[in-house]
Amino acid sequence: QPNGGAPGAERDGAGPRRSTESEVYDDGTNTFFWRAHTLTVLFILTCALGYVTLLEETPQDTAYNTKRGIVASILVFLCFGVTQAKDGPFSRPHPAYWRFWLCVSVVYELFLIFILFQTVQDGRQFMKYIDPHLGVPLPERDYGGNCLIYDPGNETDPFHNIWDKLDGFVPAHFFGWYLKTLMIRDWWMCMIISVMFEFLEYSLEHQLPNFSECWWDHWIMDVILCNGLGIYCGMKTLSWLSLKTYKWQGLWNIPTYKGKMKRIVFQFTPYSWVKFEWKPASSLRRWLAVCGIIFVFLLAELNTFYLKFVLWMPPEHYLVLLRLVFFVNVGGVAMREIYDFMDDPKFHKKLGQQAWLVAAITATEFLIVVKYDPYTLTLSLPFYITQCWILGIILVLTWTAWRFFIRDITLRYKEIRRQKQEHRHEKDKCLSNGDGHSALLDEPNRNKLLERKL
Repeated sequence: QPNGGAPGAERDGAGPRRSTESEVYDDGTNTFFWRAHTLTVLFILTCALGYVTLLEETPQDTAYNTKRGIVASILVFLCFGVTQAKDGPFSRPHPAYWRFWLCVSVVYELFLIFILFQTVQDGRQFMKYIDPHLGVPLPERDYGGNCLIYDPGNETDPFHNIWDKLDGFVPAHFFGWYLKTLMIRDWWMCMIISVMFEFLEYSLEHQLPNFSECWWDHWIMDVILCNGLGIYCGMKTLSWLSLKTYKWQGLWNIPTYKGKMKRIVFQFTPYSWVKFEWKPASSLRRWLAVCGIIFVFLLAELNTFYLKFVLWMPPEHYLVLLRLVFFVNVGGVAMREIYDFMDDPKFHKKLGQQAWLVAAITATEFLIVVKYDPYTLTLSLPFYITQCWILGIILVLTWTAWRFFIRDITLRYKEIRRQKQEHRHEKDKCLSNGDGHSALLDEPNRNKLLERKL
């Protein structure tokens, strides 16, 4: 929690939520490390700009000056955001760290908007200003082809197909899913997204050649080994974080050197921990929200491949890696803000700022793909793929209608019928006991009542 208080303590009527939050003990020490330092940052920024203006000779290269001016503008904006922007839900290792990534989100979204408003040729050539090696079409690597696990035709290395697939993307898959599990904090949602993406690769391999992979690459290396192992390790880490004691003490209040070092290391762990309980089947609102989260996750994953395809960026380019690093840092904050918005709407009345930006960025990336290469996106799906997706959508819609409409009507009808039966049973019982008032009636009245019944 950014304000340093016990999580959930300031909320009224948050009993159910408190059961999912860890207890936090904090001595409230506010050291130099935690202060805003707005005047210090302003002084350093002014000195740097003054040095460039008064002491540095401006180069005569227009392109270089343009690049440097854009970078300087971005840095000034980041300095403003780090010191003045609104705090998010995370405070470790420092609130300024998360404010920095919030401002990076704004800069990235503005960059995407700029690319969206260019022509296709100008947008691709603009990437040369970032890296001169970009702006040229690149062939996509095909991961399909020979899918034999053991190739008897290659006597020197019959397992060469497996070794060819063991590139740098294998540890990236594992580490990526480990971090995604820490973001989502739910085993079922992670597995659904993992399996669904493999189905998307099967469905879209006619559009992007690098989606064409061997069956064992899809299900053994990706789903079971890389993704599955990453999810397993992530769930183990979540279990440890949920059981960890969150007792914070100021660094200078710790007497031992070992204790000080341990406190510095734990600065990079969460201040407190909230166990996510998505409960998608509890209400139609939560079900639609969870489906929306899965959809945005899958769309962001697809954007990774389609963006580098339409902007002519090789998979190993540092911009592709930087985008993944960006989503790793902003994704966790966005998921926490979405969960708070769903779980406690009375306290969180609007969607968080980082979640809003992540949704806008994902949508803008997709629009760039649509504009830059509509031909690829409009390549029709194979007939059997279309049938599978139609069947899947029908099953989901049928389950939704049954769970939140038909089932509720049936349960309500059964409850009403049960109440009527109980009421009829009580009425019959009262009649058999003299209408329930026999003890209060005198003897003559009781005899008249019995005669009337006979």
